[in-house]
Amino acid sequence: EAVSGAQLIAQALRAQNIEYMFGIVGIPVTEIAIAAQAVGIKYVGMRNEQAACYAASAIGYLTGRPGVCLAVSGPGFLHTLGGMANATINCWPLIVIGGSSDRNQETMGAFQEFPQVEAGRLYNKLSVRPSCLEVIPAVIEKAVRTSMYGRPGSCYIDIPGDFVNLQVNKSSVKYVECCLPPPISMAEHSAVSKAASVIALSKQPLLIIGKGAAYSHAENNIRKLVDLCGLPFLPTPMAKGVVPDNHPNCVAAARSTALQHADVIILLGARLNWILHFGLPPRYRQDVKIIQIDICAEELGNNVRPAATLLGDINAVTEQLLEEFNKRSWKYPSNSEWWQKLRGKIKNNEERSKGLALQKSLPMNYYTVFHHIRELIPKDCILVSEGANTMDIGRTMLPNFYPRQRLDAGTFGTMGVGLGFAIAAAMVARDRTPGRRIVCIEGDSAFGFSGMEVETICRYNLPIVIIVVNNNGIYTGLDANSWEEMLKFGDPATCVPPVSLLPNAHYEKIMSAFGGKGYFVKTPEELQNALKASVADKQTPSLINVMIDPQSERKKQEFPWLTRSNL
Repeated sequence: EAVSGAQLIAQALRAQNIEYMFGIVGIPVTEIAIAAQAVGIKYVGMRNEQAACYAASAIGYLTGRPGVCLAVSGPGFLHTLGGMANATINCWPLIVIGGSSDRNQETMGAFQEFPQVEAGRLYNKLSVRPSCLEVIPAVIEKAVRTSMYGRPGSCYIDIPGDFVNLQVNKSSVKYVECCLPPPISMAEHSAVSKAASVIALSKQPLLIIGKGAAYSHAENNIRKLVDLCGLPFLPTPMAKGVVPDNHPNCVAAARSTALQHADVIILLGARLNWILHFGLPPRYRQDVKIIQIDICAEELGNNVRPAATLLGDINAVTEQLLEEFNKRSWKYPSNSEWWQKLRGKIKNNEERSKGLALQKSLPMNYYTVFHHIRELIPKDCILVSEGANTMDIGRTMLPNFYPRQRLDAGTFGTMGVGLGFAIAAAMVARDRTPGRRIVCIEGDSAFGFSGMEVETICRYNLPIVIIVVNNNGIYTGLDANSWEEMLKFGDPATCVPPVSLLPNAHYEKIMSAFGGKGYFVKTPEELQNALKASVADKQTPSLINVMIDPQSERKKQEFPWLTRSNL
């Protein structure tokens, strides 16, 4: 009995428990998508390979098993590079399957010919092309396994165009079973007891929870550790919700103070990169003791020499620490000077934000908008957020109560991820937690990267609520009058500020163009009404275009890293 390359690929993905495929079909991969649907894999046709690849990567983070991105050769493959890099830098499992030109036309200048396997090596843990049809199942098993084992990341499989419809006898195919779940490693006992001793001697401890902790489903053990030891904790942006943001020990509202004065810091699946200011002075104490817990040995010791290193799975190692502290019965006193300092700072910062949120002036500022969003969105919704000010202020203003329910620009600071992430989250929610809502909060600039995916959302009838926080630009914009004045000086290409976008752009009409509901909002009352209507309608996608003051900035804070480009 004969089987085609396309069927072999689809069957092998199914055998590895792959559930979702995102892509754009065309020569030579169309048959692969058809075959995938035939074996029960859900195929979502996107409008740009970049967004498709972002969506597939979010599946890996949300489910622990990679999604697949399917792309055509040449330019199609190249458009997936952003998604591969974003997945690998965020440590999320992902499989990308790219068509490539026929083998017998190599070096001849074939249609869309490009050295895809070599190009893929920079972005992926594994970049391979099966040598013949017979080995396709084994190659796919290796790619899926590699994407999940150790520190997760992206893997690329190159499929020559002539393989897709080529047939081979089933009896000669090397079929393989589903790979085993990733093995769980634990830290050595001496390292665990050393870490516990350092923590027990601390005067100003701080626990930092990273998205590695969220990925390893360590929420129950981390919550127990926080409660047992009474430790102040700080989540990184995507680790919000591993322990709920409203937990009394959360010190996110005193982030700078906590980092600057802690004498012992426990890193749970978080890296000392730009997001955490590298662990270096002046943002940290010169003599800070770092206890690093990570799945990747090469990460240990980056930027700061650690006082203790615990190599292993975050959930398993947290359990080891719990056992150690259960023996010692040590608890950090809740009436310490450190707690008083942190609580004072939290109160101060929250009052400042509250003052800004309750301003009655129009147009609205960011804080007012987020205040109303926070009041009206479901507590268990998945929040997708990207933009410059939109993402940064949203992180502080919008709480998460559950793990893996905040997706944003991530370690790579990638703009354009929002709609792809929201589509992936909606697909997973539909299958696993029906009724859970996806709320996607975009800056107007961020929305522009993948705005056409609104059509995809409407085509698959995904009831996502998109909120565009519109300030007519990147960071800041111009109001309509200033814009008109500016145009009197001549060609906009020479006189309009590079950060400006068209004032009062009606992004909500993109949604209504495809049958979703669009709302144009200028006042708190209009915002409340639009939000209530969107959340109540569980069938229809909606887009709320919220006009804010083009000059609305975040409250003045000591964030030198926010001068980073394009964010």
